[in-house]
Formats: sequence, structure tokens, C-alpha cells
Amino acid sequence: MSKTAEPKIALVIPNATPEDEDRAGGRARNALNAVTGVVGQGRVVLEESLRLGRELTKITVGRSDVGPAAGDRRFTDQAWTNNPIYRRVQQTYLASVDAVESVVEDLGRRVDDRHAREAAFVSTVLTSALAPTNYLPTNPAAVKEAFDTGGMSLVRGARNYVSDLRHNGGMPRMIDPDAFTVGVDLAVTPGAVVARDEVAEVLQYTPTTETVYERPVLVVPPPIGRYYFLDLRPGRSFVEHAVSRGLQTFMLAWRNPQAEQGDWDLDTYAQRVSDAIDEVREITGSDDVNVIGFCAGGLITTALLNHLAATGDTRVHSMSYAVTMLDFADPAGLAAFSGPRLLQLVKGRSRRNGIISARDMGSAFTWMRPNDLVFNYVVNNYLMGRTPPAFDILSWNADGTNLPGALHVQFLDIFENNALATPGAMTALGTPVDLGRITVPTFVSGAIADHLTSWKNCYRTTQLLSGDTKFVLSFSGHIASLVNPPGNPKSHYWEGGEPGPDPEAWLDAATKKTGSWWESWADWVSERAGERIAASTRLGSDEHTVLGDAPGLYVRDLKAGIPV
Repeated sequence: MSKTAEPKIALVIPNATPEDEDRAGGRARNALNAVTGVVGQGRVVLEESLRLGRELTKITVGRSDVGPAAGDRRFTDQAWTNNPIYRRVQQTYLASVDAVESVVEDLGRRVDDRHAREAAFVSTVLTSALAPTNYLPTNPAAVKEAFDTGGMSLVRGARNYVSDLRHNGGMPRMIDPDAFTVGVDLAVTPGAVVARDEVAEVLQYTPTTETVYERPVLVVPPPIGRYYFLDLRPGRSFVEHAVSRGLQTFMLAWRNPQAEQGDWDLDTYAQRVSDAIDEVREITGSDDVNVIGFCAGGLITTALLNHLAATGDTRVHSMSYAVTMLDFADPAGLAAFSGPRLLQLVKGRSRRNGIISARDMGSAFTWMRPNDLVFNYVVNNYLMGRTPPAFDILSWNADGTNLPGALHVQFLDIFENNALATPGAMTALGTPVDLGRITVPTFVSGAIADHLTSWKNCYRTTQLLSGDTKFVLSFSGHIASLVNPPGNPKSHYWEGGEPGPDPEAWLDAATKKTGSWWESWADWVSERAGERIAASTRLGSDEHTVLGDAPGLYVRDLKAGIPV
């Protein structure tokens, strides 16, 4: 399984008091109680106990064929196959996990979906924590490493553990913090800062083609995390690809807010997108722009589009969405965190504290993938005594940002009440939201293995808006689908006809294509980008002069050389 990190989702309890932690802990207890309720009925636990007992007997006499699933990297050491003791330890663990999963699956047929997901979440964390690979005596690779290094691996592991306790909130580091430098190794596509205010910078990228399309593209990243997951290393940069296709490309780089910016809300961010559109129009001389929003950046831009549609404003020619959910009627993978009591608790903490810290957001959903994002590094850092590998996506993931409390509360309202998809349930920029009034052409993408913004929920955007729309389905998960450069022979995506109400019917009729959805998007937006004109050798304009080189100051928490 890929080490790709999940995005930072802002459903967290920052600086929790003991009372808060007790309430939050109550949700875990509720999920465990739900499992206990099934167990208490007797039938399921009896059936699974008998089945497990029979399997354990086979394991004891060496006749069991239980084995790890394909792609389970925890059990790759040959000792798990060749050593009879380790083989039995492995099989006992896997058989027990299978029994637990069967109990939880039965629970899913007896309770509502949210409680079922809660129980599945808790059971996944517990069974992952109990894996024999997480403990020195039952991890053959770690035992070998200790012998081969004369115990130095354990000494290094102890140092790593103490360091993480002191500097990383007790969580194992996923990256070497010195492996990459923003502006040197990451976010290196040539360009300049052409506008800056207290909310964001606007970056303009240097053309690499002799001619460019006359209508520019404005990229709106999410305010959760740094923008440069869209501009990683050369060859892995969405920005680089867009520029190479002759698209005049601009990027919003959000400022990392502090407590004094805690009152920034959806209107603050939507208005900044509107201002950026005007800045891009002035620099390029274009009457309108194409916009692409990633994740929550698409949600923010949709609030603006609703206002523009209601006021007859035509400054946006087309809109593209990348793994953006607008309809939260079925929160899918987020359902385990959607209980009303927890949401009210988190809202209260956000209002009192002003911001949600980068650390809180960075760790909030780590436990949704405990094997990959927690225990993999427990083994690597502590048992093996190694430094985490250098990986650009994980480096970006660790470079977190804060989120204003006011915006966080609004996001939670949208999440809890599905307000964005419910006409009249909320307002943005003083305008009641009704997504059906948005008629600009749209390009919508989802990712088939995305367990955060489910592809079917992303697909729903095609039914909420009223303009012509195209849907493309990428392979892989959330971030892996976004960092999806052409040239990978394993990459593929699905294209189909006009999206109807049934996503499965669309997929059944769609065509699977080798390559990246970036290419499909670039083709689509190029058709809506006007004529080719000579590329300018100058960035910015007389009104919006160059303020400095990309990647700018805000991505490095600087403002005119002064920490913000």
C-alpha cells in the first residue's frame, strides 16, 4: 500500500480539556458498546468463537492456510513463512482479526450506518495496534536488526522515541524534517508573486511555450495545508504540467492564519478568490478566467460561483473540481466522526480558541489509516531504529497550516447539515446558496479508492449544478489521485458520456484510459481557453508588479521577511 498521506481534515478537538477528552472518549466507548451489544446477543460471538477455535487448532498442528492479504507489507520477512513459531503467531493474529471483522460486519446490518462506521473505525485501530509486528519479540526483522547492529538499532530507536515525545506530540515522525526545502527541492516551478494581501498571495508562473491560451487558469487550493502539493518536484507538479500545455497559470497561496485571524470565515476566503480573479484578469487582459478548485478550495469557490450567478457576474468562464465534495448527505469515510455531540464540542472549542492548529489538523485523521500512517513508523523508527524515508508527499503533509475557527465552524455546519447542497440553508457573500443556479461548464473529478471524499459523492456535483458537465474518475486514493503526473504506466482513469443520476451506470458505460486525468482536464480546459497568443516575457503588470519570486513568502510563513 502507498505511503501517500491523507489530507489534513479539520474535524479535531484542539487543546482539549479533560472534560472534552472525556466526552470524545465517550464516542469510542459508544462504538465499543455497540460491538459489545452484538456480542451480548450470543449468536455471533458463539459462531465466531467456534470458527476461530477450529482455525486455531489447524494453526497449532500446522495445517492452516491463513495468510496475509496481498499488499500487506507487515509480513514480508521470510521468517513469517519459514519459521514455524513466527508463522503460528502471524496466523493466530490474522485469524483473530478476521473474527473481529466478522463481528463488526454483523453489527453493520443491525445498527445505523454511522454507528457501524464508528465500530469499524475503533476495531481497525485496536487490531492494528495489536499486530505482532509492532512489538520487538514478535517482529523477526527487528530482532535480526538488533543482533546485526549489536543493539544499536534499539539505542537509536529509543532516541527516536524520546525525540518524538518531546517534539512531535508522541506520534512517530513520518519524514526526515531535513530531507526537503520549500523553494529548493519542492515548489520550484519558475514564477513570481504578483499580488499580496493579508489573506493570500497570487503567484503567476512563467510560460514555457512560445504561445499561450488567452484565457488564464486560476488554481484555488484548499486552505488546509500548503498549496505546493500541486507543485512538488519537477515531473510531479500539476502546475508544471498546466504551464507545459500553454495555459497561463496562476495560484492562490493562502496565508497561514494565527489566532488574531480567527474570525476569517467563508466570506473572507470567497472574497479573496473573487479579488484574485480580478487581479488575474488585469494582468492578462482577459475578460474572464477558468478556475480549478482542489478539495476545500472547490467548496470555497462554489460559494463565490453561487454569488456570481445570483448577481449576473460572468467573470468565471468555467469551473473544475478535483476530489471536492459539495453534497454531504452521505459523508462516507467521515461518518465515524459525524456524531452531533462531537460536532457541537468541536465547534465550541473552535470558537473559544480562534484557530485549529496545524498539529491538531495534521493528526486528526492519521488514525483512519493506522497501519500505514502510525504503526509502520513505530516499527521503522523505534524497533528498527531508522530515520523515516525521504518522500515529498509526506514532507508536504507534515508542513501543516492552521485553520481559522470561524471557517472551521462553517465547514462543520456544512458537514453536519449538508447546508451547501440544500437550497437556502446558508448564505455566502450575502447571497442565499442555491447550487442549481450555477450554469458555467464544469469538469468534475473523483478518485475510485478515495475513502475521504468518496467518488460517488464527488460525482453528485454533476447533478447539483446546472451547466454542462464532464466527469472523470481517477484511480488511487485522495492525494495520490491529485499528484498524478502523466507517464506512470500504472496510472489510468475513466471517461464517459454525459453524467446521469446513477454513478454506477456512468462507470459501467465509461471507457478506461491509460494515463493521468491531468491530461483529460488540460484538454477540456484548453477547449475553453480561447485563442493562442504570443507568450509574454513579462510577469505581472504596471498595476500588479512583481513582489518576489515564487513560491512566495506565505508558503514559508513569512510576510515581507517577517514571520506572520
